[in-house]
Amino acid sequence: MRERISGRNGQSFIMRRGRIGDRVRQVTVQNLQRTVRIDVGDLENFAAEALHRCLQLRKNKRTDLTKTREIFILFISDRRMASLHRRFLKQSRPTDVLTFQHGEIFVSTETARRQARALGNSLARELRLYIVHGLLHLHGLDDRSEADARRMRATQEKILAATS
Repeated sequence: MRERISGRNGQSFIMRRGRIGDRVRQVTVQNLQRTVRIDVGDLENFAAEALHRCLQLRKNKRTDLTKTREIFILFISDRRMASLHRRFLKQSRPTDVLTFQHGEIFVSTETARRQARALGNSLARELRLYIVHGLLHLHGLDDRSEADARRMRATQEKILAATS
């Protein structure tokens, strides 16, 4: 079930509810930036499907993704991302995606646009990649070592291919 809700300052966002296993999961997608035009509805539909695919991955232990009932995907500017990156990771530049254990995934649309151009990808594909990346971090995957990064990239590509 989809529901469009108006938030503070006239911002609107879409919530999607769906039952996965015995728990109801909710994905909220919100566009908090004005620089890069994005299709929130398309990204919300993709996020719900990607969440379902991520939860199908076998995990021997509970993860932040399996524990939380709500996932928030927030599209923000480079300026706001740099502020979050500095505050939480002590780095002074924007990054592509930041994931927090309670289900918040912040995505910089400006960084996504730059990366998409540099790599010859569409903006939509780059944003979808960042959504999957954030969901996988919540599901316990990491990319700190080269071996883990390879495993995470392969899993991301598998999920992206399955949701296309």
